Amino acid sequence: MRSIKKIVTRRTAALVVWALAAPVWAQEPAQQPAQQSDQQTSTIKTEVGLVNIFATVRDKKKHNVPDLKKEDFRVFENNQEQKIAFFSAEKTLPITLGLLIDTSGSEQDRLPAEQDAASRFLNQVLRKGDEAMVLSFDLDVDLLSDFTEDRAQLHRAIYRAQINAAGPMVTPGTLPSGPNGTHMYDAIWVACGEKLATEAGRKALVIITDAEDFGSKVTVDEAIEAAQRTNTVVHFLLVHDPGQGWRPDIAHKIADQTGGRVIEVSSEKHLQEAFDQISEELRSEYTIGYYPTNSARDGTFRKIKVETTDKDWKVLARRGYYAPKG
Repeated sequence: MRSIKKIVTRRTAALVVWALAAPVWAQEPAQQPAQQSDQQTSTIKTEVGLVNIFATVRDKKKHNVPDLKKEDFRVFENNQEQKIAFFSAEKTLPITLGLLIDTSGSEQDRLPAEQDAASRFLNQVLRKGDEAMVLSFDLDVDLLSDFTEDRAQLHRAIYRAQINAAGPMVTPGTLPSGPNGTHMYDAIWVACGEKLATEAGRKALVIITDAEDFGSKVTVDEAIEAAQRTNTVVHFLLVHDPGQGWRPDIAHKIADQTGGRVIEVSSEKHLQEAFDQISEELRSEYTIGYYPTNSARDGTFRKIKVETTDKDWKVLARRGYYAPKG
């Protein structure tokens, strides 16, 4: 297994990558002819590019709503309505997927079932042009397979995940007493900031965990920021044993801010059903793009709200993005 460390020291470098990766901002155009006025040139050079949003829509029964059109959506940035410039309901757009498996001690009894279900999920969801990677996290974050289309390689990587609750402590002094550690925030930060930042198109993380974090170097807000800067949707399959600790509030906080879902899993059967739901969701996304009316390159966080004409439908989409700076 390839261990991914030095998370904090790489943060500055990753921010540079994030600035290039999300949202998708247009490149500055070529130099304009001399006869153009300075005002024209200035206007062209400060124009910003398309902000992309990946959204899914569900009805009251939590079924996906297909076949919607651009006219069915409204988009707001900081409460100001934006004109939708690009819309697609294409279901075959490539997906770049990260599968994160919690291998802390609390997952000891469930890991084999999780591995079986995860392997079937990747076989089901991946199509030609898609790529996936596999990571595990406990006291550290381990890259089990880098991005690949090779399903056999991904299958082997999933089954290399091992419970490592009593492994070597890689962050002395930051973990709670006892051998357990669950670096979930670090895993999200690494997956987004160091792996998905340079990937294009639709990006998603699927995390199998009880959502408890012990010992991460980054905070939950920094993990969310990493996902938002790279336009990554984060889904949770929330697994836990009765009487054991779990954090559905944390899972919902991360998923809500990035446009993902939280599915609580109470049995092996429900685990496979949850994977099936996520698979359907990944193939039912709408792509919405707009040119923000606020063209300032100030690096601020801009809130996004997506609505549909039917108020009974629920839209899952990221809650915001970071504007470019400078």
